Amino acid sequence: MVIKVFLASSSGSTAIKKKQQDVLGFLEALKVDYAPLDIACNEDNRMWMRENVPVEKKPTNGIPLPPQIFNEESYCGDYETFFDAKEDNAVYAFLGLPPPPGSKEAKEAEKAFILENGPVKNGTVENETVESETVENGTDDAEDEENLEAEEVEEENLDDDSLKAPVKQEEAQEEVEDDEAKQEEEDE
Repeated sequence: MVIKVFLASSSGSTAIKKKQQDVLGFLEALKVDYAPLDIACNEDNRMWMRENVPVEKKPTNGIPLPPQIFNEESYCGDYETFFDAKEDNAVYAFLGLPPPPGSKEAKEAEKAFILENGPVKNGTVENETVESETVENGTDDAEDEENLEAEEVEEENLDDDSLKAPVKQEEAQEEVEDDEAKQEEEDE
C-alpha cells in the first residue's frame, strides 16, 4: 500500500508549504512509503484529488486544499486530521497501515485486542472472557489491571484455609487488646 500525498509544488501560501513539509517530514521520519503527487503541474492529479475527497470533507467553496492524504484509493484526511492523529499517536491508524512492532500504536492495539478477545498463547486466542467495567473513579487501565489482579489474589486467598487461621488469630488478639484497654480506662 502506498500513501498518496497530494501537494502543490508552486503554492504561494507559506501556510500550505509548511503543512506539506510537516506531513512529508513526519512520513519520512516514520519510514512510511508515500508518493508525493503534484496538483500544480499535473491536471490529472488535481482532478483526481478533487473528485475523491469526500463531499463532507470539502471546504465550503468545494475546492480542497493540499495536502490531502490517501491510502491508495481510500481517503485518509487533510492536514488537520493528520495533525490530530499525530497528536494522538494514531498516525498508522489514520493512514490505514498496521503499526510497526514495538511502537506505541502497536502496544495499544495489542492491549485493545486482548481486552476484546482474551489473551493469546502460541498464536491462538484463549477462551477467557474479560468483563468490561465502567471506570467511574478516574483510574487508568494499568490501575484497573492491578486492582483486578489484587481482587483475584484475594479470592484465591479466601479459598486457602491456611491463610484464614492467622487472620482469626490477629482478630482475636486485637479483641483482647481492646478489652484490656477498656479495662484500664475503667480502672482509672
